[in-house]
Amino acid sequence: MPREICPTCQRPLKVCYCSALVRIPNRIQVLIIQHPQEQKHPFNTGRMAHLCLDHSNLVVAESLSDAALAELLKPHSALLYPSLSWLPEVSQVEPGTPQAQALEQLVVIDATWRKSKKMLHLHPVLQQLPRVSFEGALHSNYQVRHSSLENSLSTIESIAKAMQVLEPDTDFQTILQPFEKMIALQAQQG
Repeated sequence: MPREICPTCQRPLKVCYCSALVRIPNRIQVLIIQHPQEQKHPFNTGRMAHLCLDHSNLVVAESLSDAALAELLKPHSALLYPSLSWLPEVSQVEPGTPQAQALEQLVVIDATWRKSKKMLHLHPVLQQLPRVSFEGALHSNYQVRHSSLENSLSTIESIAKAMQVLEPDTDFQTILQPFEKMIALQAQQG
């Protein structure tokens, strides 16, 4: 007999984290472009972030046409991604600057590092967006899944950190409540 799946979080009912979901009234829209393999991953933190943010859009696609991407992007958008050497140099969105205050949309790629790199290569427009990046040591609570890159955060942790910097008057740390519940439920099952 197949396991019952929650229609909201798409997890088996015994590990459903929906009771920990929060609603956050964010000003800056978060556009999450999710690789199709992430959609099916049991620890889909991109979807989790989407469920918590009032102004978010989740698009599942490895590749989008130029027209589809142009329709999704707002005039004042920035990409949440590290400033890696292979990417073109663009302006960094610094907190409290006029550029940060004018920001309408934060674009997030939800994929493994390898897949996100491929998605960026397929979408040069995204490479040219101003960038939101973090510096210094980062610590992830994502014990279930590990990144191939040092100093990495899960998608939901990255969104919470970026939005907290961009909209400091809103508490974005509460977005991590369903994430922490998912980790706890997984530890109980393990």
